[in-house]
Amino acid sequence: MISPLSSLTVPWSQELLIDGDLVRGEGPDHLVVGDPATEETLTELREASSDQVGQAVEAARRAFESDTWKDRELRRHVLLTMANILEENAELLTAAIVHEVGTPVTLARLLQIGEPIALLRAFADLALVNRDRSLGVADGPPRSDAVIAYQPSGVVAAIAAYNYPLLFTATKLGGALAAGCTAVLLPSPQAPLSILLFARLLQQADLPRGVVNVIVGGAGVGQALTTHSDVDKISFTGSVGVGRQVMAQAASGLKRVALELGGKSPSLLLPDADIDAITEQVHARYVRNAGQGCSSPTRILVHESRYDDFLDRSRDAFASLKVGDPWDTTVVAGPVISEQHRERIEGYVARAVDAGGKVVAGGGRPDMPRGWYLNGALVGEVTNKSEIAREELFGPVGVVLPYRTVDEALAIANDSDFGLAATIYGDSVAARELAPRLRVGTVMINGWIPRQDKAGGGFKMSGMGREIGEEGVREFLETQFIAWPEPQA
Repeated sequence: MISPLSSLTVPWSQELLIDGDLVRGEGPDHLVVGDPATEETLTELREASSDQVGQAVEAARRAFESDTWKDRELRRHVLLTMANILEENAELLTAAIVHEVGTPVTLARLLQIGEPIALLRAFADLALVNRDRSLGVADGPPRSDAVIAYQPSGVVAAIAAYNYPLLFTATKLGGALAAGCTAVLLPSPQAPLSILLFARLLQQADLPRGVVNVIVGGAGVGQALTTHSDVDKISFTGSVGVGRQVMAQAASGLKRVALELGGKSPSLLLPDADIDAITEQVHARYVRNAGQGCSSPTRILVHESRYDDFLDRSRDAFASLKVGDPWDTTVVAGPVISEQHRERIEGYVARAVDAGGKVVAGGGRPDMPRGWYLNGALVGEVTNKSEIAREELFGPVGVVLPYRTVDEALAIANDSDFGLAATIYGDSVAARELAPRLRVGTVMINGWIPRQDKAGGGFKMSGMGREIGEEGVREFLETQFIAWPEPQA
């Protein structure tokens, strides 16, 4: 069934949001943004100039230092207003996401709109929390009292990836604003339009000027933002390679950084896991959104006694995981973001097959007249040392790895440069005992469980810092020790 939203005309915005005003970019370069399902250009827009980057940061600094922004109730009001804007414009923004990213409409409603709404409302409540704590009186000498206070980091450079633009907007702005920071948001140049549309809606809501600024551009604009002397904190989501660049750029000013980077997450199917019940869910988790998810569990660990059974069920599962038109409400995966990205993913699969691997389920391209589509695929007869098992493809391709003992499975799961997430399927008591042995930031048991109070983030090359929930607010706070003398008792 084709969603009626497919006929909705999206009024694309080409304007940046700087100090409460909508302005056109004045940089020397243009961004061309296309629809990955149709290969058609959606719009072209100019990047921010270096002067506009500075203006956005300066506006954020003025807003941060204003007395009004220290009001927790005001910050809660702003966050609730942002959530309400998303909710009131859900159909328009859903349509924008489908056009720009290719996310299937059903998933877009859930993860690109619904989840950000819930997160912003949770952050609104966290904005009211006073985290200062008393240390009490110490005898000394001298006798003194003291508190641990938490102060906002300052101006945040928030840089979002293309795959979930509004979700990353909610996690970064939500945590920063709840903590009392202000922000300059830089969307991915591959998918800036949904965020620019949201920025226009924010401007119409007459929120405090300078609290949220939105600029667009490529690597040059990103470097100008991350190296600006008035930026105190950088929150980046994206690839490991760009994350390294962001960290290097931050080093000159010793800026705080929070990085949510790549993943090669394992799905550990314990020997008692119900293969019939879970196989489709296991594959759907990394096939959805065309595999463009940092936490996608693309390394599937199966006990050797269940391996053949799992492959049989996997072939059935791939037959039912529909790839195609993202406006079709029965579709699980639409296109990947670009032709170049599709070729990159296909290159990994081809090299794995050349090295002795085999596509054991799914594979190839769907019969679509246009668009950057790929079928989901499962690659077997490889080891955990294979390139396709080590590197993040960011596409709908998984690898299946047999194991003999649970200890061996844990060793395989931990043998990765990444440590973002993991899923364990099987007896929940046994799974909970195993979870602390996994070197990852998030462990889900028997399926993905969305929560607005989680602490998202990874170990190792998956980044540093945390997003969402209380830890997502603390990420934008600095610890301050305050002491004063007390009279002798």
